[in-house]
Amino acid sequence: MKLILRWAINAVALYVAVILLPNYITFQGNWVNIIWLALIFGLVNALLRPPAKALSCLLILLTLGLFTFVINALLFALTGWLGSQFGVGFTLADPWFWSAFLGSLVTTAVSVVLSFFLKDELKGRKRHKRN
Repeated sequence: MKLILRWAINAVALYVAVILLPNYITFQGNWVNIIWLALIFGLVNALLRPPAKALSCLLILLTLGLFTFVINALLFALTGWLGSQFGVGFTLADPWFWSAFLGSLVTTAVSVVLSFFLKDELKGRKRHKRN
């Protein structure tokens, strides 16, 4: 259940990024394509984010965490490239880095907000009424 909820959060976050950044992100597809893109996004983040953060640990410390924005942008760009390779209909405008940077900011912000509101469901706890 948590995996499906996380997948749905990624799908909504990517959709919001596509809607808010039409000059930077081009998307020709439907909701099924967004779901596939969310799967690619989740796999890229699950597989590549930990080694990327570990390898750039010193840069992250020296920049007081700001280098994580660069990592997020690169992973977002990789998601866009993989999505275009699988025919999802997702492309980044030139310059690709700034498009990926803005897309990753929007996606991260929406994901954080949705995760905050769904934190009990993501942790597997049920809400109890207090009397």
